Amino acid sequence: MAELSFFGNPFRRLLWSPLILAGSSSLAAMDWLETPSAHIFKFDLPGFGSEDVKVQLEEGNVLSVQAEEKQKEKQRQKEAVWHVTERGRGSLARRIALPENVRAEQIKAQVENGVLTVVVPKEPIPPKAKPRTIAVTSKL
Repeated sequence: MAELSFFGNPFRRLLWSPLILAGSSSLAAMDWLETPSAHIFKFDLPGFGSEDVKVQLEEGNVLSVQAEEKQKEKQRQKEAVWHVTERGRGSLARRIALPENVRAEQIKAQVENGVLTVVVPKEPIPPKAKPRTIAVTSKL
């Protein structure tokens, strides 16, 4: 069985990545699906719209997702009495180290019904060289 490198193993990348950014951010729940042509990330961002979400590709191929409630919403919440809050109010964040074979310039993101979907296309893998016999001559 071949051993995966540190950056070749997606689970180690998740554990290594700084998950919660500075401040009072909560961890955004995430699904990561890999297809032959792309990595697809789905983040649960309940109550956040596209204007509240910031998606960036940082140095070192790190995908950064941040969501923060608008100031008007924060003020309205201060006037109310909260008894339970389990859905990550205030701000949510997540950072994931991406593999090297992604097409960074083609990353797309969309928020719909409280779910952020980020599609990261992959570079096609070049075919492996087939075994063949190489002719040996006396001169090159």
